[in-house]
Amino acid sequence: MKTTYYGQSCFSIETGGKTLLFDPFITHNPLAKHIDVNSLKPDYILVSHGHGDHTADLLTIQKNSGATVICIAEIATWLGNQGVEAHDMNIGGGFNFDFGRVKMVNAIHSSSMPDGSYGGNPAGFVVYAEGKAIYFAGDTALTYDMKLLADENLDWAFLPIGDNYTMGADDAIKACDFINCKNVVGMHYDSFPVIKIDKQEVMEKFVKAGLNLKLPAISESLSL
Repeated sequence: MKTTYYGQSCFSIETGGKTLLFDPFITHNPLAKHIDVNSLKPDYILVSHGHGDHTADLLTIQKNSGATVICIAEIATWLGNQGVEAHDMNIGGGFNFDFGRVKMVNAIHSSSMPDGSYGGNPAGFVVYAEGKAIYFAGDTALTYDMKLLADENLDWAFLPIGDNYTMGADDAIKACDFINCKNVVGMHYDSFPVIKIDKQEVMEKFVKAGLNLKLPAISESLSL
């Protein structure tokens, strides 16, 4: 299983012969200008919530690829108005796809679409594939609901660490205890001045906590 980072909270995961893309925000990210968004042809696009820094390239990539969008019901309705049929879900529900299973879990944040329309509740996802369980937290604060994931035997967690709009590094470390996962890929940092982090300081905090934190460069791939 391979993941590639495209900046902010946008990652792909290749599993079971399929490519999943999370929260596509590339063309408006000044750190990701070298990425050709038209070259991305995922089979699925998973959307955690409606904010522009998670959906800016959603329609472009979907139309280029024909990808199935997996999202909360209100975003699916918004997409339907754009001529895109999506697989809608809601918090606590799961569904078996051809690559594995996806469960939608709670996130504490806000959500609206780029045009200001209602985006439903923000969400995270747990992807079960190739015998692994991967948690993509989306934009979230630290929440006790994460303790519900402690028995999922998570192999990796994609957690926001940029602070200001989401939890920062200190709360992400607490989240690792809640979810019982030591392998972390950081996200939602550095794209804007208010979420710029000191990478060395953050890495040192995770190491001190006995955690394995990865901060891949944009377009870098990792094995999960």
